[in-house]
This record gives sequence, structure tokens and C-alpha cells, in this order.
Amino acid sequence: MPARRNRLLRTAALGLVAIPALALAQQSLLPPTFNDTAPPPEQANSQSNTQAPDSSASEAGRPARTAPAEGSAVVESESLSPEELAELPAPLPPVEIPDASRRDPRRVGAIDPAQWGLGDTPWGSANGGFLSGLMRRLDTPLPSRWLHIALRNALLARSDAPPEVHPVDWVAERAWLLLRMGEADAAAMLVAGVDVSDFTPKMTQVAVQSALASADPGALCPLRGNMAKVESKVLALTDAMCAGLAGEASSAATRIEQARRRGPVTGIDHVLADKVVGAGADTGRAATVEWDKVESLTAWRFGLSAATGLVPPATLLGRAPARVRAWQARAPMLSAEQRLPSARIATGLGVFSSAALGDLYATIYDATDPSDLAETDSWQLRLAFAAREESERLAAMRRLWGEGEGALERLAGEALLSLAASRVRPSPAMEADAPKLIASLLAGGNEQAAARWAPVLGDIGNEAAAEQAWALLALGTTAEVDLSASRVEDFIDADTSADKSRSKLLVAGLAGLGRIDSETATALNRSYGLGLGRTSNWTRWMTEAGTRRQSGSTLLLAAIGMQATSPERIPSAHLFQALKAMRSAGLEPQARLIAAEMIARTVPTR
Repeated sequence: MPARRNRLLRTAALGLVAIPALALAQQSLLPPTFNDTAPPPEQANSQSNTQAPDSSASEAGRPARTAPAEGSAVVESESLSPEELAELPAPLPPVEIPDASRRDPRRVGAIDPAQWGLGDTPWGSANGGFLSGLMRRLDTPLPSRWLHIALRNALLARSDAPPEVHPVDWVAERAWLLLRMGEADAAAMLVAGVDVSDFTPKMTQVAVQSALASADPGALCPLRGNMAKVESKVLALTDAMCAGLAGEASSAATRIEQARRRGPVTGIDHVLADKVVGAGADTGRAATVEWDKVESLTAWRFGLSAATGLVPPATLLGRAPARVRAWQARAPMLSAEQRLPSARIATGLGVFSSAALGDLYATIYDATDPSDLAETDSWQLRLAFAAREESERLAAMRRLWGEGEGALERLAGEALLSLAASRVRPSPAMEADAPKLIASLLAGGNEQAAARWAPVLGDIGNEAAAEQAWALLALGTTAEVDLSASRVEDFIDADTSADKSRSKLLVAGLAGLGRIDSETATALNRSYGLGLGRTSNWTRWMTEAGTRRQSGSTLLLAAIGMQATSPERIPSAHLFQALKAMRSAGLEPQARLIAAEMIARTVPTR
């Protein structure tokens, strides 16, 4: 009887070996650092998801039959009696992956386009190769915060890939543009929507950049199987970092030393990788990072330094592109105070919302000793919202509006105070602050609160304030304000900007939004030489995209046409065509906010 029982147990063990390999290949649900050993890199799937599986695929999940080891006492199930077979445990059911868990690379995105006002098919049937080329040629940052926000949403939208482009490369192009816009988290969401086994070389390159922008070196580990072809220079360092993060201290130390002796990456780039290795469990390593001879802040240097809680010198950050500052604003290993200067830039770009910046100030407020609060911006923000007297709230808002040196930081101050501005009752008595209050409301998308200022426009005696407030309301809201040709001419006559740039933006905005009729726009264009009637291939593409209600194509083309270092440099004809096409594509609310922003960001010189 004991011999028979042993025979049954050995046979049952064979039954366990016969479980399909798919079940054994399931990834652990624990984070990598909880594993005793690092999992082997996932093998790339050479077969496209769009192709029918080969007839031999059903055999792939079965282990090959091997001869038993010498001296083993394996008993084949065929030699068992029917009674013995009946006592065996039932075989486990085959592992099935539900359809919902199979990710289709042809339809990747993080938001529902219809819920965000982009329609069901943001890109329609536009040529994907053409759109990809536009994305690569787009300069960043964009000259409009609201255009940035609208384009980001379009890039994040979950919709079918357009024709004439590889679907995975289409995701890569979108993620790469988001990274250049400073949208590290948005890009990471797109990258995470594609299985690594479906990655193309372009997708791998973008995924590496996304991991660095997110200050997440652990995200490089699943990519190592694909990195040999596209990022071979840093593969050895990546292996070392992943070993350290997985708790393999000895292996990590050996690999990082080998990379130091043999690898092509040296200097601070190697030191930062060593710093990441030292952050792993039980490595016992400490690397000293010296920035003295470093002249530029690359994605590698930013990502690894931020991942280990290091802040590069101010000189390097000052020379870094705005996108790097936006990446730093959300780096999780940095404190709120360390992230705040970059968070203001990120808010001006459109990466951060006004609420996100407010939350950061609140975090700093909670961490500050009460005796040290009096002169801080966090305290001023609290006063702007909660002071009992309106005069106190306005005084705090004026101080915060004045914070920051660059245009992006000033725009961040306006957005930060959007909700506070909505608590101020419109009155001619505060005419000097009216333009800033309205600009803050529109920077936060609070159009209805801004429109409440329309009835008091006629009572504002300060000419400069009245002109600015009227222009913001005429463009940014649907409020009933004077839109006659004579009223527009009054603004143009009072405009002291170089080459009447503000007047050109105003008329282009009013005409593009349909706030003035074509006859009035034509007359003003002719009288003042505003150049609204110019046409080009771009204007034709813009019109066609809007007519076909391709919201994504429309926003991308608008960004191409409006790319400039400042709003004053945007050709008025391009603004006119972009706003007109956006209206046709169902994007009128976004178009209004973009038009108003052009006036808010071009401060009149008097």
C-alpha cells in the first residue's frame, strides 16, 4: 500500500508539471523589490496582435517531454489501473486570459474623448504618417496654456489609430510629444497602455525617456530585453540599477563596477546610476555626486538625480528647457518646497492645474511652523481665500500676482487665484484690479464668474483697465458686451503695443470666434492692415480638419500654426484660422479661452 501511495503521488506531480506554461509565466503581483530574484526579461513577441495565431501556437504552452533522470522511479499513468486513476486529483482547468485584459495596441489612451468634448474620433481618417510628422516638428513650449491643455487631452484620448501609421509607433509619437510638453505622467499613461511584447524600437526609446522623465528608474527594468538594439550604451548600467532595486546587492555591485571599468558611460552619468544602486536594499554603497563640471541637464541626469532625491544646482536648472522643470514639479522623491518653483512653471505651461498648485502650497503651509507663516506665500494664499475683509483678500492677491519673474510664473499666479477671484463681487470701485481678476477667472476656466463683470464695464473710469477688461470679456465669454466696429476701433486707437500686435490678436480672435461678422472683420482688416486674409497650405489643412470635426487634428494643426516664443509673435491670420477651425470642430469653449489668453499675456505698454 505505501508503494502504491508513493506511485500515486509521483503521478500527481507529473500532472502538475503538465499545467500549461502560461500559468507558470504569470508575473508576480508584488513590486520588484519584494522578489528574492529579479524576473528574467520578457521575451519580445515577434507576431503582431493583428495577425491570426499560427496553428502550432496551441503546442507552445506545453513543456517538452524529457527523459527521466537516471535512477528516478517515475511511473507512467498508462500503467495505472482504472481504480488508481480514479483516485487521482482532477486536472486544473486551463488558464484563460479574459478579453478585457488583452490590450489592443491599435486603441490606446487614458481618457474618453467624448466626455472631454473631443468627439468619438479625434483624429478621424487623417493620414497618421502626416500627423506623426507634425508632432515631431512641433516646437515646445506652446504659447498658450489653454492650447497646451486641449492638445494634451487630445493626445491622451482613447481612440483608434489613424491609417498609414504603425499603431504602436502612433502611441510612441503621442507620448514623445507629451514628454516634450512636460507631461511626464500623461506620457507614462500612454506607455503603460502597450504591452512590452508589442514594443517597436521607437516605442522602446520613448519608454526609456518616459521612465527618466518620471524619475522612475524601476520602469526601465521591463525594457531591458528591447534596449540592446536602441539604448545599448546604458544597458549595463540599467542592469545594475535593476539588480539593486530588486534587492540583489552583490549582483548590483558587481555589475556597476564592471560598467565603470568597461562601459561607454562615465563621469556623472555613471555616478548617478551608482547612486540608484546604493538606494537598493543592503547594497552598502554610497556615491557622491559632484555637479561642478556638468554643463547640461540631460534626461538621464535629471531622472536619476530626482529618483534619489537630489536637486541639481540652480544654474543647471535655469538653463534646462521648461519641460524639465515640469518633470521636476511632480518628482515624488523631492519635497514640496523643492518642487514649488518648478510647479509654478508647470502651472504656467498647463501641466499643473490651479488646484494642483494650490495643493502644493497647502502642503507647505501644513509643514511650516506657525511662527514662520506670516510672510510666506502660503499664508498670503490663505488670506486671498479666507480673509474676512475683501480689502485683505485683494491685498493678498496683488502680492501673489506680482510673484515670479517670467511670463509663465505670472500666468501661474493668475491661475492659482482663479477660485479666490470668483469670491470677489464685481464693482466699479475695484476697477484697477478688474483686469487681473478677470484674467485669473479665465486662467482657471471660470467663464461664468468672469461674465459677471460685464454689467459694470461701463462704470470703469480707468481707460486702460476698461480696455483690457472689455477685451477679455469680449473674447473669453459669451457675455453681452459692446461688439460694434466703433468699440473695436476705440481699442485699436488706444493700443500702444509694437506694430499694434494686441489689436491684431483682438480682431483675429473676435473674427475667429464669430463675435463680429465677416464684413466688420474685413473692414477692420483693410483699415488697419491686420493681415487676416492670408492663405497657405496650413490654412487649407486647418479648415479641412475643422470641417471634418477632427478635434485632435485641428488642435495639432493649431499648435503648429501658433508656435512662437510669445503671443505677440503669433501671426494674426494663423490665430484667426485656428480659432475658426476649432469652432467648426466643436471646440468653441477652448477657443474662447485661448483667444482671451492672448490678450491677458500681452501686457499693454503705456
